[in-house]
Amino acid sequence: MKLNHLTMAALAALAASTIFLGATPAFAGTCPTGRDAANALADAPTAPSNVTDTVIGSVDLAKEIGVENRDLRMRRLVVQPGGVVPLHSHAGRPALIIVVSGAITEYRSSCAVGIDHAAGEISSESDGISHWWRNNGSVPAELLSADVKARD
Repeated sequence: MKLNHLTMAALAALAASTIFLGATPAFAGTCPTGRDAANALADAPTAPSNVTDTVIGSVDLAKEIGVENRDLRMRRLVVQPGGVVPLHSHAGRPALIIVVSGAITEYRSSCAVGIDHAAGEISSESDGISHWWRNNGSVPAELLSADVKARD
């Protein structure tokens, strides 16, 4: 696969953040101790706001490992200050997200409070969780997301 300049820059940023933090990025995304609770996510936003979401690569999993109608894809999201990635579910759609730069807060169906994610941290999204994200900071948050997505 041929990589364009944006893809190469995103992958370089991912590698640089990994090297900067040591050999392995830090896993994050766990609810603070004592704050695990069902969260209906009432009033969660349902439309994106001030976010760009660009697919930078994908693999047809049927050709690779015999999983029909699913792609493994890599996306680059840039969430501007105040921007939102709207409420969505990860039922049947596992993902790993690394925060490349900036910081972002996740609001998850299994946690009573927001979960802050800093640059270099990875969030695991699976087990059917629902959640949404907001950039509560003053600088853009850049994320790389690898997920398994059903074809439309």
